[in-house]
Amino acid sequence: MGGVVEMPRRLRITIDYNRCVGSGICILTAPNVFRYNDQRQSEVIDPDGAPEGVVLEAAQGCPQVAITVEDADSNERLFPPADLL
Repeated sequence: MGGVVEMPRRLRITIDYNRCVGSGICILTAPNVFRYNDQRQSEVIDPDGAPEGVVLEAAQGCPQVAITVEDADSNERLFPPADLL
């Protein structure tokens, strides 16, 4: 018996500290991925800490569009779309 197992893609998550205002929405949405740093801005602690959909939800919830999510292998930008930058 065979089958195909799809592995989740590896994500690269970056935060633009010039945009981040520390709203904490990303931390509330994905607490295993984000936390506050010493400047009370979000930082990534584990890009694999939540499923891709949850990470994207956290990025989409950022009021300043400070979070970029990319496929770590292909460099494809998953969020934000170019028209939001």
